[in-house]
Amino acid sequence: MTLLTTPPIDQAEGEQMLVPHADFAPEGPQPMEVASTEATTNAVDAQAIDEPPSARFTWKIENFSKMNVKKQYSEVFHVGGFKWRILTFPKGNNVDHLSMYLDVADSSALPYGWSRYAQFSLSVINQIHSKFTIRKDTQHQFNSRESDWGFTSFMPLSELYDPGRGYLVNDTCIIEADVAVRKVVDYWSHDSKKETGYVGLKNQGATCYMNSLLQTLYHIPYFRKAVYHMPTTENDNPSGSIPLALQSLFYKLQYSDTSVATKELTKSFGWDTYDSFMQHDVQELNRVLCEKLEDKMKGTVVEGTIQQLFEGHHMNYIECINVEYKSTRKESFYDLQLDVKGCKDIYSSFDKYVEVERLEGDNKYHAEQYGLQDARKGVLFIDFPPVLQLQLKRFEYDFVRDTMVKINDRYEFPLQLDLDRENRKYLSPEADSSVRNLYTLHSVLVHSGGVHGGHYYAYIRPTLSDQWFKFDDERVTKEDMKRALEEQYGGEEELPQTNPGFNNSPFKFTKYSNAYMLVYIRESDTDKIICNVDEKDIAEHLRIRLKKEQEEKEQKRKEKAEAHLYTIIKVAQDEDLLHQIGKDIYFDLVDHDKVRQFRIQKQLTFNSFKEEVAKEFGIPVQFQRFWLWAKRQNHTYRPNRPLTPQEETQSVGQLREVSNKANNAELKLFLEVAVGLDMQPLPPPEKTKEDIILFFKLYDPIKEELRYVGRLFVKGNGKPMDILKKLNEIAGFAPDEEIELFEEIKYDPNVMCEHIDKKLSFRSSQLEDGDIICFQKSPQGLSSEECNYPTVSAFLIYVHNRQVVRFRSLEKPKEDEFCLELSKQNNYDEVVEYVARHLGLDDASKIRLTSHNCYSQQPKPQPIKYRGAERLTDMLIHYNQISDILYYEVLDIPLPELQGLKTLKVAFHHATKDEVVIHTIRLPKQSSVGDVINDLKSKVELSHPDAELRLLEVFYHKIYKIFPLQEKIENINDQYWTLRAEEIPEEEKNLGPNDRLIHVYHFMKDTAQNQIHNFGDPFFLNINDNETLGEIKMRIQKKLHVPDEEFSKWKFAFLSLGRPEYLQDSDIVSSRFQRRDVYGAWEQYLGLEHSDNTPKRSYAANQNRHTFEKPVRIYN
Repeated sequence: MTLLTTPPIDQAEGEQMLVPHADFAPEGPQPMEVASTEATTNAVDAQAIDEPPSARFTWKIENFSKMNVKKQYSEVFHVGGFKWRILTFPKGNNVDHLSMYLDVADSSALPYGWSRYAQFSLSVINQIHSKFTIRKDTQHQFNSRESDWGFTSFMPLSELYDPGRGYLVNDTCIIEADVAVRKVVDYWSHDSKKETGYVGLKNQGATCYMNSLLQTLYHIPYFRKAVYHMPTTENDNPSGSIPLALQSLFYKLQYSDTSVATKELTKSFGWDTYDSFMQHDVQELNRVLCEKLEDKMKGTVVEGTIQQLFEGHHMNYIECINVEYKSTRKESFYDLQLDVKGCKDIYSSFDKYVEVERLEGDNKYHAEQYGLQDARKGVLFIDFPPVLQLQLKRFEYDFVRDTMVKINDRYEFPLQLDLDRENRKYLSPEADSSVRNLYTLHSVLVHSGGVHGGHYYAYIRPTLSDQWFKFDDERVTKEDMKRALEEQYGGEEELPQTNPGFNNSPFKFTKYSNAYMLVYIRESDTDKIICNVDEKDIAEHLRIRLKKEQEEKEQKRKEKAEAHLYTIIKVAQDEDLLHQIGKDIYFDLVDHDKVRQFRIQKQLTFNSFKEEVAKEFGIPVQFQRFWLWAKRQNHTYRPNRPLTPQEETQSVGQLREVSNKANNAELKLFLEVAVGLDMQPLPPPEKTKEDIILFFKLYDPIKEELRYVGRLFVKGNGKPMDILKKLNEIAGFAPDEEIELFEEIKYDPNVMCEHIDKKLSFRSSQLEDGDIICFQKSPQGLSSEECNYPTVSAFLIYVHNRQVVRFRSLEKPKEDEFCLELSKQNNYDEVVEYVARHLGLDDASKIRLTSHNCYSQQPKPQPIKYRGAERLTDMLIHYNQISDILYYEVLDIPLPELQGLKTLKVAFHHATKDEVVIHTIRLPKQSSVGDVINDLKSKVELSHPDAELRLLEVFYHKIYKIFPLQEKIENINDQYWTLRAEEIPEEEKNLGPNDRLIHVYHFMKDTAQNQIHNFGDPFFLNINDNETLGEIKMRIQKKLHVPDEEFSKWKFAFLSLGRPEYLQDSDIVSSRFQRRDVYGAWEQYLGLEHSDNTPKRSYAANQNRHTFEKPVRIYN
């Protein structure tokens, strides 16, 4: 690895996702041997502070294809005084592309609130032709939440691992990073309200797109006022009411001093946590939200507000040239989508929008009564809305690359937009000429990143003054006009040279941050739109609710600020034990978070605190005795000893320090109150060293019920025999009822509840203050039909291991289908048996289970193998988290049998029909390819009974392999490769000495990228040594059934390593194919160049996996 000062960076060759890598797996990278970087690091450190330091880092990775780690880190390198490293996923970060990111190497050790900004590019070097090197650049502000940034889909794995492409040579991959570091302001110390008068919105995970839109809508006061006037009531719940949630959010934005959370709003949309971590499209959310609000406003005082603000109309027309005929259709719009590609500014886009299309020749218009006529087709605007929302088409589908791309071209937009320009050329003659369509820019929504993701923020001038503000999630800053306008035009940016002495060109970066949506307000409507919104516009119940929330928040803040002056005292009583044991808890005595809490000043004496207790509980001070709790070595928590009179004279703060070595702000106590027969309190009995306080729980095996029944003082040298009658009395049993006693010792990690010998003394049984005794009627004589758990020990073990599992069908992974109460100790067979029984299935071995990924909230990619998990606990655990979800599927054959089989999906190409049928082949793993073919013959329609089949490996429209009949199928991978079966043509069966089999592929040439793209079905062709291209073309046309007119447009080329050499009809084709046994024969082929107009087959999904973005939905 080497570190060099940076030569120029070329423009990125395509746009991909720019995101933190969001990989949750804890497995670490393997260390790599690296070259020393000491000499070059010093050169970087010595650079001038006011210039952005820059450097190039080169990482050479050997044995690349043999790496079996999910992710790999490079050696650490230094740029700008910071430590960096490259993070790569050699097999892709859950995509079929190489994933690469720039990572802050020491992020975990940096101080709280750290931040740094860098512009950088990542490259995979083409070691054969450097011009094919793939380089992509971006910029990012790194912080503790986003300590790495880069490209999840950097380049297709098929291209990377294709040995003919030049990215892997001798199984070595070379990766480069060019990094330029810039200074950043301190993100964390910034007080948005103080600095700007506005507050930001908190990001829930990937909701910056929503935050930028909400800020834009909030800062349209007329819209905000309308939202406030939507009818809501004090009984509404914000999480279930979009109007109330939006009112609440807007109120907090208007009156809060700190950033505002959006969880209530997203809950009102019906979103779960997973939705909040899915990045969506601003345009789509804007439309869906406005439609939803429009619907909610119907029948209210603000009905029609959305239309009044955002609705405009245009007219689609077709006008005949030679006859008097015109067809028009009026349509409404809430926003306009403007082309960016090929347009230099907004006016160019509007020109294109109203551009007249001529319908003539083969494309004539069929006019009623007049037949086919030459005509003009176009669009003109009838009226524009007061608030004009312009969506810039930064994302487009690239048909050549068969993918979405982001358009980062420079695109200008003015501060003042005149849509009446050039004699109102955008408007129809019927438009109202009294309306002046002069607009002023209100907000600019920016997208920074690539096609699959990135970051959104907004520049807004709320009052249309010269002062702009940047709303970037929680942070709001003042910005000048240049930053809001010119710097969001897109295009390229050039950084100054950092080492002029090295005579290298400056950095040149594509600007991935650019305007994506613009909001203009018509100047004649400014006073109406930018209106005053104050408290009288807000419903009283909303003001009361939100003021109460603010007061509670302020009180919590105040308590937090004063926390060092106070101690929290948690007081448990017998009543708490009575209410909790057997309901909320079964082990130990009490949940301290559910008992009465007191917030007491530390300097107050404990005796004064007892006065507070007397007032709260109505128990006079002289009847109170407090016990300290102690955490035992076995992790149980029990009353340990009573406070001494001397301790009670101390301050609360001193007492907490004595009792609590954990040094937290809590003091936990048990209040012992003795009561007489009349249930009135008595002074506490004297306690000697011989006295032991014991707590008692009663177990009923028939009802499977455990409850607290009280406490007793016993003498250490006494025996349980002495208290049996008392216990029977407490339980309501007959005086001579035979009962068994058990000591509850611990419950973590395993339950220990041991039988007590009634004849031994309490001391001999090692019982001490705070111990728990569980007792029950003797279990002798109880049958298994009468009770499941005859002893309290068995019952506590059951409770400890009890687990309610939510089962979901793997086909519907978001919906709970049924719940089962199981034991964490259930083994694999028991779990599937319970599931089968619930489903009414006789054979439990046909159940296959899949575990839940707690991070993605999705099923794990691999199912649980037959008996592959020992216990239910093993099925539910995901790293350090325990889930309560399992997914199931019902198989058509038992799972053990299925695991002994290899399942292959084979696409059978019929010899004479233009059809492809997918067949699922299941055979024992030891089977051969010949067995696959024999099985397939029984399922497919052959052209004749004696037809022979072969199995091919096809990947990205190239044939990589003909499988030998004897090859074992166990290691065949059909996840990424397509397995294709076809009949062997007669002409290929007996090749003569002058015959040869060549590869023939379809291709298109991308001139912009200077790349070849293969498509369609590849095939073999037998050619003779003396055969010309003209002769071969005739055979290809016949084989593919291509019409003459279309075939005349095809070009033919010999391609080697992706470089075409076009052929003439007189050329001898075989002379181009030098060697017969060349490795990588798929890289030497006869190419058929033509456009791809064949419909995509469904089976091609395996070799072109497109991930579709989840659509925005508001459910409520």
